[in-house]
Amino acid sequence: MNEQLHFADSGEAADLAAFLGRLVHYDRAAAVRLQAQAGGGALAVFGRPPSFDVLAIRTVRLAAPVGAPLDVTVSAGELLESVDETSGGAVVPAAVTGPPWAGVLPPRGGWTPVAGLPGPEAIRAVLAASVAEFRARDEALPPQHRTRSERDRIGREIWSRTLGDTELPLRAVHAAQSLGFLRPVRSTVPAGPTPPGAPEPVALLASGGWLRLRTPYGSIATRRPGGLGALLVRPV
Repeated sequence: MNEQLHFADSGEAADLAAFLGRLVHYDRAAAVRLQAQAGGGALAVFGRPPSFDVLAIRTVRLAAPVGAPLDVTVSAGELLESVDETSGGAVVPAAVTGPPWAGVLPPRGGWTPVAGLPGPEAIRAVLAASVAEFRARDEALPPQHRTRSERDRIGREIWSRTLGDTELPLRAVHAAQSLGFLRPVRSTVPAGPTPPGAPEPVALLASGGWLRLRTPYGSIATRRPGGLGALLVRPV
């Protein structure tokens, strides 16, 4: 019998469903790797949207700590179909053969802040300008050059640029926006130190050969340029 998941509330279930839905929108055969530590109260869901070359991570709060460790790769579509937003639960589907990325995950700990990340409004402005540039350059292509390979070349050039004074490629920020991780945080919390339980701001972190863009709604992890250190390889 497949394992049952019970989320902290219906909102957690809805957020997970939205994340899975976006992954399936980009790839109908998408897989996700699920991890939860014994005694832990959260489920980590890893996915890889195609063409972005990054890992997306969504953490879902559970109603109670899991009794045994969970580590399995499943179909994102099957998991999405099992999510019940009314009851706040889901069923873990049967395991699938994991894609290569599922065997190489970012480290759990050792993350330190990285300086140079622009503010949220500046990030959105950079993204908007990059999307506008892509469209303008695409429209300027002569008909005989308006091919998939030429459009991919333009996209690689634009999205390989780095954000602000950081090493973070714009493709990671684009992925965060496309997956709904960069939507504004609506909060009535007054200005000042972030109280316990309040949404955390957007931040850039590093650990070994990885960079991680963390937002209140999820994280995007990507390899640092030229760095393969601190890889976490586990059998799937």
